[in-house]
Amino acid sequence: MANEYQSKTMRFAEAKLNDGQRILAFNDLFIGASSHISARYKITFNKNTEEQSSSGLIVSTPAGSTGWLSSIFNMAYGVAGIFEKDLKPKRPKLKENELLFAVREPFQSIRTQTGITAGVIKNQHVLTIESFMPANGVIFSDGIETDFLKFNSGSIATIGIATETAKIVTKRQKKD
Repeated sequence: MANEYQSKTMRFAEAKLNDGQRILAFNDLFIGASSHISARYKITFNKNTEEQSSSGLIVSTPAGSTGWLSSIFNMAYGVAGIFEKDLKPKRPKLKENELLFAVREPFQSIRTQTGITAGVIKNQHVLTIESFMPANGVIFSDGIETDFLKFNSGSIATIGIATETAKIVTKRQKKD
């Protein structure tokens, strides 16, 4: 590229299981059930813990924030816009050392809560999820469903920022 490029460093998201397995994601992680059943788990973030039932969680990196996570924002603003006419959709600008998680379709019941539905994971802060799914629990990255970690009852995942990075290289725009 004859020195005609720009670059920036991007951090990966990481899911580590209590059995030592791990998976990295450049764009996003999905944590939940492998089919269209509700995922059951215990979630801990910022010293708060609750049991949840949902369609799973998305954990997005800055690179992935315009993909799957964007569809969650589109849905939320679409539903809220029915009731709040002046609502202006905004997307978060994540910094390189931040991840954003969102719980998809959280369900409140006698046993499950919806107090932890989204958050920004920074530096040493982590998201911890303990699976209550007897079978078909998964964690996969970047939309590749066939490459996954089993996430069944007894599995505990710690989600945070990986030490690994990627360098994004783009051609520098020529000035006229």
